[in-house]
Amino acid sequence: MDGFPTRGESVRVDDARSRALKRLARQRQSLRPLGFAMIAVVVAGAASSHPAPGLHGRPLGVTLGLCVFAGALALLIRDSRGELGVALEALVVAAIGGAGVALAALQPHGASGLAGSAAIWMAVMKLPLPVAAVLGAGITVGLDLAAALSGGSSTAVLAITLLGALVALVAYFLRQGRASQEQTEVLLARLEDAREQQLASAAVAERSRIAGELHDVLAHSLSAAAIQLQGARMLAERAQAEERLSAAIDRASELVKDGLANARQAVGALRGEELPGIEQLDVLVAGFRHDMHLDVTLRIDGDARTLPAEAGLALYRGAQEALTNVARYAPTAAVTVLLHYASTATTLTVENRLPALVPSQPTDVDLVGVGGGRGLAGMRERLERLGGSVHAGPTETGWRVHLDVPT
Repeated sequence: MDGFPTRGESVRVDDARSRALKRLARQRQSLRPLGFAMIAVVVAGAASSHPAPGLHGRPLGVTLGLCVFAGALALLIRDSRGELGVALEALVVAAIGGAGVALAALQPHGASGLAGSAAIWMAVMKLPLPVAAVLGAGITVGLDLAAALSGGSSTAVLAITLLGALVALVAYFLRQGRASQEQTEVLLARLEDAREQQLASAAVAERSRIAGELHDVLAHSLSAAAIQLQGARMLAERAQAEERLSAAIDRASELVKDGLANARQAVGALRGEELPGIEQLDVLVAGFRHDMHLDVTLRIDGDARTLPAEAGLALYRGAQEALTNVARYAPTAAVTVLLHYASTATTLTVENRLPALVPSQPTDVDLVGVGGGRGLAGMRERLERLGGSVHAGPTETGWRVHLDVPT
């Protein structure tokens, strides 16, 4: 089909091309009755002309010409999607044209001119233009020779030539109109793609600007806080402060470092960088085990699969928030992080168990007041946007947070 190349096109452009193909199939199907009417007219005209179709001599030639013409034209008009291929279509058009020339030679005063015109029309409408031009010219010359050899005047020969040229021009303009309509739709689709890309580029530029501002503000503030905490730690050591104060300063330093890392991840997300997901759960758990000295274990059940980026990020952030709460409120608890791949959902459970039902409070330093208290609510909002849910509450031996996202 005429048009632009399709490799590497967008879905919108492919849809435009698909609509054009369906429209072409409908148009050809609507013209199919006209093709069968053409066959009927040629057969009826040949039957009423001299010599009439028969089984001997020239009448046999008329019969064979009509059979070839009717069969080949019926085959072409039934092939509305170009399933025959260019080479076979060209051969069938040549057969129609040859039958038309033969009928014109055998029945100079019959309706054989319509057979040749049908061949020219089919050549221009269905074949590549160079092939159509060669076949159309050959069929026209053949009709002219048949008319001249059968005693036709120069006016009759000229009329046959003009009829062939007129049929070819009408078919060409219809074909070009169809191709122009398709190209217009494709260009409009590409324009929509370019407009979306422009908007996306503007959004990326704005996110990059916001990310730069956030990075400058947060990096400066958190870095300054880290420096101040380092100074406070040195002062505590010089003043030989009690161990609880030094531990609180160390823990605050760790929280500042984590906040700075999370801020950098958020800035990276605004800039379009890759976000963490459940693939990094082992790294997250190892970090809490090493940095926060948590007794935490990771288990994975079911057949692992790749989740959408937003779902993987939501589960990762949920695990991060739950482990932070354990480190804050129950640092002596044994923690199990269970990632389960079910058939209808992917679930993550973070459960802590306190030894011998020890009250859930830190043993070395009280960090209950650290944090904004919005972690669970933010976790729930993030998962509900994805169609998931969060359930958190006490158990007989500790606390459990259960998150799930649908597959």
